[in-house]
Amino acid sequence: MPKESKKTSDTVKKAVHKQKRGTLTSGKSGKKVKNRKQAIAIGLSEAREKGAKVPPKKRKTKSDDK
Repeated sequence: MPKESKKTSDTVKKAVHKQKRGTLTSGKSGKKVKNRKQAIAIGLSEAREKGAKVPPKKRKTKSDDK
């Protein structure tokens, strides 16, 4: 069973494509996104807003720090 829907992967793909073209901006500051991981995070966030099936955000635990 896939972890995410087709709608989610399309949204992420569009965000990464925008980032490569240099037109993706982040948040209120409006700065250009240069990091690929940040572009993926923005795409996942947009998919969550649209109601698509997206895996939950990774939670950091104390055992991850060791």
